[in-house]
Amino acid sequence: MSLSALDLNLLLVLDSVLGERSVARAARRLHVTPSAVSNALARLRAALGDPLLVRSGRGVVPTPRAAALAPAIARALRDLDQAIHGGAFDPSTSDRAITLAMADVIQLVKLPAIVGALAAAMPRVRLRVLSIDTLFASGGLAGTEVDVVIGAGEKGAGVHAQPLYEEHIVLVARAGHRTVRKRVTKPQLAALRHVDVQVAPGMGNQRLAAGYAAMGINREVALVVPTFTAAAAVVAGTDFVASLPASLVDLLGPRLALRPVATPLVPIASTINLLWHERTHRDPALRAFRETIMPAAGVRRPRSSSQ
Repeated sequence: MSLSALDLNLLLVLDSVLGERSVARAARRLHVTPSAVSNALARLRAALGDPLLVRSGRGVVPTPRAAALAPAIARALRDLDQAIHGGAFDPSTSDRAITLAMADVIQLVKLPAIVGALAAAMPRVRLRVLSIDTLFASGGLAGTEVDVVIGAGEKGAGVHAQPLYEEHIVLVARAGHRTVRKRVTKPQLAALRHVDVQVAPGMGNQRLAAGYAAMGINREVALVVPTFTAAAAVVAGTDFVASLPASLVDLLGPRLALRPVATPLVPIASTINLLWHERTHRDPALRAFRETIMPAAGVRRPRSSSQ
């Protein structure tokens, strides 16, 4: 028979009778009359084509079919009760799958510490990390694909935001650049060719573009890439320049022979936030996850140098 045609309340009655081995005691447990329990069992017998229970002395015993059904019914009812009412959450044993979205620069700079903190506090949690473009393609935090975001996004409708640190933007060039030294003037800046980063379609650095426009500089963008690490690699091998997060420059600059360049632009800084949606705000596993990774994300000291 089709499960959709079965009154699932009948399984609750069977589970109670199997546990009590008595129709009368099951009726008291369910707060119904014995006749109501008997009627429910009669309907279930007809639906399953099996006696299910037979009298034995002053109680009842299950048939082989009922004995086989008993553990599955008990497990299903227990899981359903836990899903409805929730249960005690233990971060040390939870094997919850959690999805975190962040740009590549944050993956490089912060992910190792985040994973270390999770290994200590929530060792069985399964973490999946997605890029920012995947976040937007899957409906953002309002969708069901991503649980938490670390990025420069801001608090919006239904979104909670916890500031983590300030990220500063730094112009970089390769150490052997033909014309760029430690500082450039406005005319020198206007003559440079740039690598721009768009972590998602239409998501360029609008504040950076506005800064150049305010100085009357028409920035020549020679290349657009989807990641900051790709921009850093291109700059390391060409005479292009790029505006990159200071945390990435600190990490990769010495390895790729990149150097920060002071410019006349007004310094640009962004607040990196931990972001999550109202739909996950009260989830105990995700609350524990957020509390675990907040310290791991660290607090970055502002740079004293200009962009």
